Amino acid sequence: MGLNLKNVIEQVGKDKGLDKSILIDALESAMVKAAEKKHGPNKLIEAHFNDELGEIELFQFKTVVEDVINPDKEISLAEANELDPEAVLGDSLGIKLDTSEFGRIAAQTAKQIIIQKVRDAERNVVYNEYINKRGEIITGIVHTFERGDIIVDMGRAEAILPKEEQVRRENYRQGDRVRALILDVRNIQKGPQIMLSRTHPNFITKLFEMEVPEIYEGIINIKGIAREPGDRTKIAVSSNDQAIDPVGACVGVKGSRVQAVVQELKGEKIDIVPWSDEPAKFICNALLPAQIVRVIIDETDHSMEVIVPDDQLSLAIGKRGQNVRLAAKLTGWKIDIRTETDAKKAALEQAEAETSGILTETKEGQHKTSEATQSDDIALLHGVGPKTQEALKNAGINTVADILSADIESLSAIEGIGPKKAQKLLEAAKKTGDRE
Repeated sequence: MGLNLKNVIEQVGKDKGLDKSILIDALESAMVKAAEKKHGPNKLIEAHFNDELGEIELFQFKTVVEDVINPDKEISLAEANELDPEAVLGDSLGIKLDTSEFGRIAAQTAKQIIIQKVRDAERNVVYNEYINKRGEIITGIVHTFERGDIIVDMGRAEAILPKEEQVRRENYRQGDRVRALILDVRNIQKGPQIMLSRTHPNFITKLFEMEVPEIYEGIINIKGIAREPGDRTKIAVSSNDQAIDPVGACVGVKGSRVQAVVQELKGEKIDIVPWSDEPAKFICNALLPAQIVRVIIDETDHSMEVIVPDDQLSLAIGKRGQNVRLAAKLTGWKIDIRTETDAKKAALEQAEAETSGILTETKEGQHKTSEATQSDDIALLHGVGPKTQEALKNAGINTVADILSADIESLSAIEGIGPKKAQKLLEAAKKTGDRE
């Protein structure tokens, strides 16, 4: 190859931002491929870039043997010594090939492989650059639109802002500047696919990191975010330094910090609330600006009943239920909001219901006891008169069950009860027990 490739490699590497070794590998691979087309695939051909000459040299390697069986891979000792007097049996001898032999087809093959290698290398550079930026915010220019998706030009690469990751109320035109979160980077056949998002909660996190140094430095922590993109976001914050108010730091002087975020979000409302590890207190904070009277916690159902003044109900619930919905999402608790009037009414009804239930249970219990006493009365047994009843009661036998637990001997021993009557009493008691 008469062309000095050294300058070309350096220039292409500079223009494309590619490592010199990547281009050399691509050229060497292309030359081997072209040589295999020219000389056949069964030969052991290697390519090496000669930095001094600025060209790719090709070598066919053959093993030095006494008797040549495979001329493509073997060379006799005599022939080898002509090329290299020091060659001995078993050596692998590299024979330089004339690269000027390559015709138009070989050159075209080499060109195609180089182009493909350069393209692959460019893709890998882009992929490696952006995969490390995943979760970060980037800025690009709206390039084109494809079926609702926005193609964003980021300079060295293009990214996709899918329709589902766009904020509903936002509109863009070609040439507009757009800022978004790098959601994912995929290495597909066509090249790196960079997915963007403006709806993800982490977009809010990164915007606040950019505007609030205390968050970036880890002094203030974002404990949770609940967002309905384009409408409203609730963000819970805490401070590792008691001297720093987390809400005040995020709001900034005259609201400068939070307003910078709101401006980027095209007017989306942002509620910044203090985080608390006490669930009831956290719920109250999350429902701000509504005032809370009291909170009733149900640990089993992981829910809370929140009581608010009558005039605070609509504020606590929010437009279309948004405030309570975001508060529930932020805290992870189910929230049921009631006014004081409704809560008092419900408590009164429950108290009445509980009282009614106790009376019913008492009456039913008395009724059941009455039935049990009646069915167990020894006076109902066949052949038991007043004298026999009195005799049995004097002996401590008051119910049918007492008779069944006794035997003939103990019954016969009772004054006024003989063996025959004792037998009849047991039979009568058994019949009564069987009916029950």
